[in-house]
Amino acid sequence: MLLPTTPVTTFSANWQRINEPLLHASNVELWLYCPTTIEPMISGNKWLKLQYHIKEIQQQQYQGFVTFGGAFSNHLAASAAAAKLAGITATAYVRADVIDLANPTLKYCLQQGMVLIVTDRQTYRRRQDADFLKVITKRHPNCLIIPEGGSSVFGAKGIATLDLYHTPAGPADVIATATASGGTLAGLIMAENITTRPLTEIIGLAVINDNALPQHVNALLATELTVTVPWRIVKTAPEQRYAKCPKEHIDFCCQFTLQHGIAVEPVYTGRALYKLYQQIQSGEFAAGSRISFFHTGGLQGVAGLYYRKLINRRQYQILSGVRAG
Repeated sequence: MLLPTTPVTTFSANWQRINEPLLHASNVELWLYCPTTIEPMISGNKWLKLQYHIKEIQQQQYQGFVTFGGAFSNHLAASAAAAKLAGITATAYVRADVIDLANPTLKYCLQQGMVLIVTDRQTYRRRQDADFLKVITKRHPNCLIIPEGGSSVFGAKGIATLDLYHTPAGPADVIATATASGGTLAGLIMAENITTRPLTEIIGLAVINDNALPQHVNALLATELTVTVPWRIVKTAPEQRYAKCPKEHIDFCCQFTLQHGIAVEPVYTGRALYKLYQQIQSGEFAAGSRISFFHTGGLQGVAGLYYRKLINRRQYQILSGVRAG
């Protein structure tokens, strides 16, 4: 069965210029690229990272796929939605002690028909080990394995179809995005590799404190780059563990959402934007610079933040668009 075209592959190229006193004072132009699809769970970077995996499943006539993620994973929610649309099976090894049926992410995945397998943290750490993946392959013989976050060469190639260079105001001097598993960053670097125009610097704003992240990105690029693309990784909050949301990040996201009408959450996009604002304030970008920032979506995670009491009701209403009541 072929995947329906309209709900997922028709993107709205939503560019929005961000106007802030800080940007005017620094003479820096900031544009956000916010791609959306009819199915919100696979907006942002989600469908882009999954589309070539789905094509591979269809071409090789696999039954479905197996993937990995945490209990509130954007990737798991997106994968479950994509599998249902494609009419294929989806199985996920979930880093958790139990399957919490009240968890909004896992509840959604189950509603889409995804099979969830509880995986303790020690076992989950082996998700990239060759021996462990052989066991998974034997256990699910007619399924494609999709890495955590969809970050494979397939995933990166999907991201590489984006054009973040040509903003409505002209060429970008810098392209920036949040990065965790490295697939989106690798894809943006690949996109630079295949162009004939002057190369643009790519910045990955790391929302996870993983010292091996550069190696993950380089591994995805190993057979893809033919030119030297300028890219770097910047840690957003090295003193904060992944998915821990300090008050300043939450307050920033709420203020940004109210001011610009673009929802951002404090785990990925908001955390990355917060760091980007700090870079702009410190004068890291030359006057006259134009920055293109990729909003990778992930707003389903807001419900999980509220469920875990990491944000209050008012903050949840702002970030999720829920009306007060």
